[in-house]
Order: sequence, then structure tokens, then C-alpha cells
Amino acid sequence: MVRDGIYYALALVAVAVLIGMWTTPLLALVPLLLAVFFLWFFRDPERVIPSTPGAVVSPADGKVTGISTVQVAGEPRTSISIFLNVFNVHVNRAPAAGLIQAVEYRRGKYLNAMNPASAELNEQNICTLVTGDGQIIVFKQIAGLLARRIVFSRKAGDRVARGERIGLIKFGSRCDVILPASAQVQVQVGQAVQCGASTLAILPPAQGGD
Repeated sequence: MVRDGIYYALALVAVAVLIGMWTTPLLALVPLLLAVFFLWFFRDPERVIPSTPGAVVSPADGKVTGISTVQVAGEPRTSISIFLNVFNVHVNRAPAAGLIQAVEYRRGKYLNAMNPASAELNEQNICTLVTGDGQIIVFKQIAGLLARRIVFSRKAGDRVARGERIGLIKFGSRCDVILPASAQVQVQVGQAVQCGASTLAILPPAQGGD
């Protein structure tokens, strides 16, 4: 479990105790139920990480809402969007093993994460990851209508393993993964995916790579 859930739950239990002492115990059920919700919301289940060479795993639990071709620095790339609702696990994991080349936090709006414009306009954290054979993967944590905090626990220069925990987004939100055009997409729009366990795409070896 993410420790934030414990903090929220303890605060709500304290509120429930005070309400029970000063009013009717029945009213104390409301903060107690909220405490249970937060303990559940911040769950962090173990996942079996695929070992398939070149596999790019989902950085988040949720539903695939878009697969498209985008232009990055004048070159075509494949973008996969994942929407997280309030009932999904919100811990994020690294989509692939590699070196974090850059991390950029951008302030922005809080549009509904289902809105395609949220990918550019919403508050977001952008991580650029370079794989062992030099391929670049961009992973975006995007705040949604309810999300108000993005957590990213790594920094530029860190190495991460495929499926390693790297942060979370609180409440409803979105994750975008931008891959080389050569990526062989393994999912389709509308498909539910699991963080760290579902393979989004397979990257063929880069020319000159191992």
C-alpha cells in the first residue's frame, strides 16, 4: 500500500473519534467509511512483469482510450493513451528498462482526462526514457478532472527496470506512452490493461542494437 493512504485513513479515524465523542456515534461512520475507501484506493498489488524481449508494459491500470500516430520533432511516433478512473490502482510503473534521460513537470489545466486536449493542456509530468539499445520512450503522467497531485519518485540519470514502481497520480487521470513508429502495438482501443503486467507493444531491436 502507498503510505499516503495510511496518512489519510489515520486522519479520518481521528475525525471519527472526535465526532463520536462530541455528537452521535452514527455520524462517525462517514469518516470511517472514507478511511476504508482511502486504504483501498491506495492499494499497491504485486504484478508479474513480462519478460518478453522488447516488451513495453502499461505504466498504469485503466482502459486504452486512444492509439494514434503523432509527430515528434518532425518524425512519426505511436501514442497510446490510458484512462484511469477512480476505481483503478493509481501506482505507476516504468514501461521499459532503461535510463531516464529527462523529467519535465508542466503546470496546466484540469480538463477531463478523456478529453484529447488534456494530453497537451493539463498539468503533467513527462519522463523521457532511453532503452538499452538507444530507443526513446516518452511516458506522460497527466492530471485529470479530479486529480490534483502527480508523484514521480525518480530523476534524470536514474536507471529503472521494466515494471519498477516510479510514482502515482491521485484519483482520475491519464497516462500516455509515446513509442517509436516501429513499435508493434499489442493492444486495442477499449481494452483494459494492468500496470506492469499488460504488454502495450513490442519494440523490435534498433538498427545496430543488440
